[in-house]
Amino acid sequence: MAEQKQLYMYHTNDLHSQLNQWPKIVHYLEKQKQHHQSRGENALFFDIGDHADRVHPITEATLGRGNIDLINASPIQYATIGNNEGVTFAKNTLERLYSPASFDVFLSNLYDEQGELPSWAKPAMTAETQGLVIGMMGLTASFYPFYDALGWDIQDPFLILDEELPKIREKADIVVLLSHLGLFRDEQIAASYEIDVILGSHTHHRLDPAPIVNGTLITQTGKLGTHVGKVELTYDTGIKEMTEASGQLVSMEGDLPRASHITKKLQELQSEAEWELNEVVATRKEPLAISWTEPSSFATFLAEQLKNWCRTDIAMIHSGLLLASLREGNITRHDLHRLCPHPINPCVVNVKGHQLTEAIHQSFTEKMIHLPLKGYGFRGHKLGRLAFAGLEVDVEKSPTGFYQVNGVYFQGRKIDESADYEVATADMLTFGTLYPSIAAGKDKRYFTPEFIRDLITWGLKNEDPV
Repeated sequence: MAEQKQLYMYHTNDLHSQLNQWPKIVHYLEKQKQHHQSRGENALFFDIGDHADRVHPITEATLGRGNIDLINASPIQYATIGNNEGVTFAKNTLERLYSPASFDVFLSNLYDEQGELPSWAKPAMTAETQGLVIGMMGLTASFYPFYDALGWDIQDPFLILDEELPKIREKADIVVLLSHLGLFRDEQIAASYEIDVILGSHTHHRLDPAPIVNGTLITQTGKLGTHVGKVELTYDTGIKEMTEASGQLVSMEGDLPRASHITKKLQELQSEAEWELNEVVATRKEPLAISWTEPSSFATFLAEQLKNWCRTDIAMIHSGLLLASLREGNITRHDLHRLCPHPINPCVVNVKGHQLTEAIHQSFTEKMIHLPLKGYGFRGHKLGRLAFAGLEVDVEKSPTGFYQVNGVYFQGRKIDESADYEVATADMLTFGTLYPSIAAGKDKRYFTPEFIRDLITWGLKNEDPV
């Protein structure tokens, strides 16, 4: 006899270690779980990646283990990874990260160099809940150069879908894709593949209500734990089709009830993080000052360390990566994490002289110096002016505050517009439309798993080993 079966799903994404939100989220999820259990209803709970972000001291100190502990203490049953889990931890760290997970991690497009999935990853799975068979698989964004540098083989998600989706589809009543690919890719997938629900993430969209594209419900909750997603599905066992689907967001903002056991766990993790990050890495006799609008000793120090570590003749980096000056005395891991929290890697890129000078001219505009950049791993307030090592930049500041670049010199000679130059910089300068002339450079090499702050540590230790 045909039945109308209900299925509820709750999902989070892109918390980015905004851990003060997690007690509220868990309290809400636990209440919903209790509610559905009391009514004999089906409810599933998901996280769609970027739960961890090394901008937070707990994530930094525990290398993500604290995030896994917090998910374990929640109703979350299923998850996939985001780029913040995938490319900001060393390969051996990621291999260990999910070992203690009490939830299933779906990931179909990440392999090791022997062509095997990580031991903790499931390519796909079906789960039966009160007579409904739910097929699930997970995909994460293909950050090819970063995964390659870390020793992983990241695969094209569309090729994986072509191969794996038919196997799941034939077994399942409802197919759910855990996607850390972003809204544009999710819409492409919905237009081309038979998937019932895409639980999305990565691009930080708030989809409320969730749209239906070519019969596929696409969800996303934004970022930083401000909302939880709720999906309601109706499946007709007679015609064997999903007949109704809707998704909405539930706000977690404001003074909401908190799960006391999560609050306690956070306090324990905070104490552990403070102890771990209190390690002294160097001692300085003099402070290093930072300015985002004027030349400063800390920014110049960072540019020099970048040049030396990457073994190039030229380096340039924005002073806005340094959030405060470095004091004299003992310097701890916590100090350096506080001053430079970004998950940003060193990079070397080959550019023509005209590309280099174009970028330098662009950098000295008011727009770039004061740009409140969002994304690209940047966790600061504004980009700030560029600092250089190996280059002499003749720049004047007018009484009205505008900058005039009169010339750029390398080894005493003006930059040759047609010559090739190897430049060390921050990876974010090579992405997208921030600096088109740098993004157009050749032979980019990304250094992982080191972050920019690790180069500061390296430089300080070389100056004064502890």
